[in-house]
Amino acid sequence: MPPRILLLTTLAMLAFAGNSLLCRLALRETQIDAASFTAIRLLCGAVTLWALLKLRQGKQPLAGNWTGALALFTYAAAFSFAYLQLDTGVGALLLFGAVQLSMLLWGWLRGERLGLAASLGTALAAAGLLALLLPGASAPPLLAALLMLLAGIAWGAYSLLGRGQGSPLAVTAGNFMRATPLALLLATLLLGQLDWDGPGLLYALLSGALTSGIGYAIWYSALPGLRASQAATVQLSVPILAALGGSLLLGEALSVRLMLSSVAVLGGIALVLGSRQRAGS
Repeated sequence: MPPRILLLTTLAMLAFAGNSLLCRLALRETQIDAASFTAIRLLCGAVTLWALLKLRQGKQPLAGNWTGALALFTYAAAFSFAYLQLDTGVGALLLFGAVQLSMLLWGWLRGERLGLAASLGTALAAAGLLALLLPGASAPPLLAALLMLLAGIAWGAYSLLGRGQGSPLAVTAGNFMRATPLALLLATLLLGQLDWDGPGLLYALLSGALTSGIGYAIWYSALPGLRASQAATVQLSVPILAALGGSLLLGEALSVRLMLSSVAVLGGIALVLGSRQRAGS
């Protein structure tokens, strides 16, 4: 991998993990509520992506559609409300696992059949998620976990909807623009519960502009230099980075259950991706 692509990919993975860390940090350590965080994140992401689109591609219009925007809003809202109770690493693992498994399920429904190794990998990843959700002292709150799984399914749907729609930057900017009014509507419906302070507002701004807007732009710059299998495999690092960040910066415990579930989920998905790469070679 060329050094430039390696650097861009590393920065993008740090940005993706940073989204989880900033959201958890804001909702645990500041006064901001989940609805306000979602609205500010999407608004700042929309403005940043629009500016990047104009700077990089001149007069190219916004793209995307309302279906993609609804999936994006569902992801962002469920993500924020889930992190009211989930630790950073647990949330990232649930999110990442749900994204990958939902996309694999969609491929299966479309007629894509998995070989033995890929089938075993899928089963292992699903078992890892189920093991994380089983009742016990270290189990995450069920409602929050289900919300994060919903966020992962919505992001998987958003990723599938974006295939073949043209410029990824134009599509993402347009979808962020359309998703912002939905987030503002949610905040209006929860008007009596809205609250924020300076640090919470700052974290939401950073999440929207830096780890979402600029982070996605960096990822799009790296993608042309990556094979599809590399692009999928490198994202296995995100839950690990998020868990380490939560442990180092927020003092969150790295439980045995989380570590074993991570091995099962990420190892299973790596097995699926590895079998696909061999099949395509």
